[in-house]
Parts: sequence; structure tokens; C-alpha cells
Amino acid sequence: MEYILETNNLEKKYGNFKAISNLNMHIPKGAIYGLIGKNGSGKTTLIRLLCGLQKPTLGNYSIYGISNENKKIIESRKRIGAIIESPSLCLDMTAEDNLKKQCKIVGLPNFDNLYKILKFVRLDNTGKKKAKYFSLGMKQRLGLAIALVGNPDILILDEPINGLDPNGIIEIRELILKLNKEKGITFLISSHYLDELSKIATFYGFMDKSRIVKEISKDDLEQNLKKRIQINVNNLKECVKYLEENNIPYKVISNNIIDIYEKINVTQLVMALSKRDCIVNNFQEKGETLENYYLNLIGGAENV
Repeated sequence: MEYILETNNLEKKYGNFKAISNLNMHIPKGAIYGLIGKNGSGKTTLIRLLCGLQKPTLGNYSIYGISNENKKIIESRKRIGAIIESPSLCLDMTAEDNLKKQCKIVGLPNFDNLYKILKFVRLDNTGKKKAKYFSLGMKQRLGLAIALVGNPDILILDEPINGLDPNGIIEIRELILKLNKEKGITFLISSHYLDELSKIATFYGFMDKSRIVKEISKDDLEQNLKKRIQINVNNLKECVKYLEENNIPYKVISNNIIDIYEKINVTQLVMALSKRDCIVNNFQEKGETLENYYLNLIGGAENV
């Protein structure tokens, strides 16, 4: 697997406080990497380090194989676009003028692609309307447009849907998916909205106590979150025998509880087991959420 952004035992200290410590991250090319962690876990500090806004105390990171300790990292970092905490907008300027200003900041010689960017984020019809009169969703899309100036390969977004209404959330989600699919842009997204993140992320990094405690692909995570039917029976031996004979995946939980990891017709199962003197006392559908997975990973809700 090709990683375009990696960290190696990265550490950032403020006095005696370690904002991040021994942090190792691997972001695959083309991924939408969801960064999950509670407040104070070090997510924003990590993002600021990767964008070159701060320097690590120890360890290092690389972008496209170029270490931050190499002078060439400046060129690699130009391939990153970012929105950290909130979009950096000039509220008294129009959407177009905001993009022109960004062009000058990054040293682009002309404004040839600005209209395409504005059209992509659906702000091409805002005319002379100043950004201060934009809705929150429009401001967020303008921030995304500014991040796209310079044609980046990687976009880093810190809480991109924070405060948005449902319609605004859908708009940002669709833009992220479109940029990833059509332009091949790799994303690092930090978000508290786990349900929304689960709709777009292809890879996850879970942070706790200033470090990454788990990295996992979407496919592997879905196996962990796989829905199951849990049944309570009075004859465990016969139930297991039936499941084995029919090649139905299962897991014995206790002397009378079994989890079945396959979509089944419960009525047919109850009837088949009853012929074996095995009564199903009750059953229920189970399935872990991304939030529950994260809570279990860090040791429960009391640690949030």
C-alpha cells in the first residue's frame, strides 16, 4: 500500500505538556482518512504540524516520501490544501476576490481556474455578494474553494461540517466524495460527527491520549461492526450442531446465547431447532456503531 503522508513517533510538547506523543500515522494514497478522537486528544495539533504551522518537538513526518527535516518539504507541502478550525475568509470580499487573494498568496501567475473552482463548489452565481452575507454552508464551501486553489493532491479538513444544517452537511459530503472520486484527492478529515464520517471515510485513525491507538480500513472496520442475530436457546448443543451442519457462521456467547453472523429467516430457524428439542426463548438484532467501536477502543464512555 502506498502511503502519501506518514508520521514517525511524532511528538509536540508545550512546556511539560505533551499535546501529541509517539504518534504514528499512515494515510494511503486516494483515501478519505477519518481522524477520530475526543477534545484534547491532539487532533488539531497534529494537523497544524502537518501543515507546517508548528514544528514537532521530536519525531518526524513525510509527505510523498519527503521528510519534514528535508528542505524540499516546502515543495511537498504545496500539494496540501487545508481548512483548520474554520475557513480563513475575507468577509468584505466576494467569493471571486477571496480566491484571487489566495492565488496571490500561493504565487499563482493567473486566475485562469477560478471560475471552474467556484462552479465546482456551486458559488459561481454569487456575483458581487460579499462573504459576510453568505450562509454558514456557503462560507464552508468558499473555504473549500480557497483550499483548492493551487490544485492540491491532499486536503486536510478540521471539523468541516461543524455547525452546518442538514442541507449544508449533505453539500459538503457530496463535494468531498466528488473531489475524491473525480480528482483523486486524498483527504484527512477530523470530525466529531462519527455517523456522518462513516458515510464517506475509507480509512480510520483513532486517537486517544495524544497518540494514534488504532488504524483500520473501512472494509476491516465493517467486519468488526457486522450486524448479527443473537438468540437465546435452551439447548446449546443441538443449536450448534444445526448451525455447523448448515455452514452458518456463529459465535457462542454463553451457555444459552449464540450470535449468528448471517442473514437468516428467523421463523425457519425457530421451526428447524424446535424439531431438535431446542427452543428459541428470544432473539434480537445486534450491531455495533462506529461510536461504540471507538468507545470500546479507548475503554468506555467514562474516558470521553
